[in-house]
Amino acid sequence: MSLVVVKVGGAVAGTTPAQIRSLATNCCKVVVVHGAGPQISAEMERRGLTVEFVGGRRVTSAAALAVVRESFAEVNAGLCAAIGPRALPLFGDDIGLEAQQVPALGLVGDPLPTRPHVIEAALADGLIPVVAPLASGPLNVNADEMAAALAIGLGAESLLFLTDVAGLLLGGSVVPAIEARRAESLLDAGELEGGIVPKLRAAVTAAKLGVRAEIGETAVLA
Repeated sequence: MSLVVVKVGGAVAGTTPAQIRSLATNCCKVVVVHGAGPQISAEMERRGLTVEFVGGRRVTSAAALAVVRESFAEVNAGLCAAIGPRALPLFGDDIGLEAQQVPALGLVGDPLPTRPHVIEAALADGLIPVVAPLASGPLNVNADEMAAALAIGLGAESLLFLTDVAGLLLGGSVVPAIEARRAESLLDAGELEGGIVPKLRAAVTAAKLGVRAEIGETAVLA
């Protein structure tokens, strides 16, 4: 049975469980990686903490990291409850996910491809691991990048980004497919901004290493 890693954005965490259950029931082993972007930003603002992003990644202080963990815990619990009894809640730093710290962003890491035994065992038992993207340290890791790292490390067949946008927009239209090289050129030229940046970079990384990647309706081709 093929393996699919599904990245669920915090903005759509409440609307994706049925799709995840369908994948896990009908075709695939499924690993879920979720974000909590809107929830984190809202709580940071409530606490008077500065919300800052660089290249789509959140600058994370120690105070912000506490908010990140709390928000991940809330989203993880809600997502697992909605998916049902097969869902297994996991925090990346608890299961040994590794990342290289990016000092310019604070307590943030670039994830390394890994093949966690806990996830493999869960899949073998027919469970659906639901992973909050923290790495040992702990370090905050962009959920898109964590999903790609796990897809590569686990040897997944595909990486699906479930998000609140239809896909990659160029000229006001959704692009049905884009080659990784072309996507890299757009990213390097600074022609894209916001949340699509880490998603597309993560999809490019996965595609170049043999994992089929889709952001909404846009396929990223090797």
